[in-house]
Amino acid sequence: MDKTTEGAGRAAEPAGQPALPGEVAKLVGEISEGSTLSRRRRVTAAMSRFARRSGRAGWSGAASGGRWLTSQVLAMAPRLPVRDQQKLRAQFPGLGPEEVADQLIKGASRAAASVGAAVGASMLLPLPSAPVEVAFETLAVVGIELKLVAELHEVYGMRAPGSAPERMLAYVVAWAHRRGVALVPGGLALAVGSPLRRQLERRLIARAGRSAVSLGPLLTGAAAGAFLNRRETRRLGAEVRNDLRRRSPQGSRWPD
Repeated sequence: MDKTTEGAGRAAEPAGQPALPGEVAKLVGEISEGSTLSRRRRVTAAMSRFARRSGRAGWSGAASGGRWLTSQVLAMAPRLPVRDQQKLRAQFPGLGPEEVADQLIKGASRAAASVGAAVGASMLLPLPSAPVEVAFETLAVVGIELKLVAELHEVYGMRAPGSAPERMLAYVVAWAHRRGVALVPGGLALAVGSPLRRQLERRLIARAGRSAVSLGPLLTGAAAGAFLNRRETRRLGAEVRNDLRRRSPQGSRWPD
């Protein structure tokens, strides 16, 4: 793979928002592995901080919004706290790969639902304009799903090759394709204007469109956002899992 990840990470931290990808990555780790009550509180607090600081969050129309989201996701991905197979086996003792995969998909879908519910409820508060909420929910849910994709690869013994940043770049592409990592001759190139980057931008714009549902009136948006996020994250996890299960060299048992 090439060194696009490093360049993307540096370019994705505009003035005034130097810590945004890292903050969202940290939040993703906390809510993906925390209790339901803790999730809601953490998301609400992070939403308020993000809204106060971000203005319009770099969002000004679909095209520029897609580029901004892509840069933020590429910068966030290497910072996500991914558990390797050893840690997952220790955290879920007595469970086989299939059962651990079940738990990961369930936990990620609940975390994504919590983000949708918290963002929808935030519309009752005096926060800035809607693009801020859309950007926040999109980044948080994509982070949850990227963490899920990476950990499913660990469960099935299909870790992507390369350094940690290179692996996360591969998982970003896997997320966009909704399947396990496929090795690409010549490595991955997500330079501005590349086909892979354009596909990622389109996928993120579609994801942002679903996030906008959370901005409905009163608590109807919260309910809709929670439902859609839970359903879509569960669906993504199932699609990636099925692909990995089919190709996994370890089968349905942990390696000795």
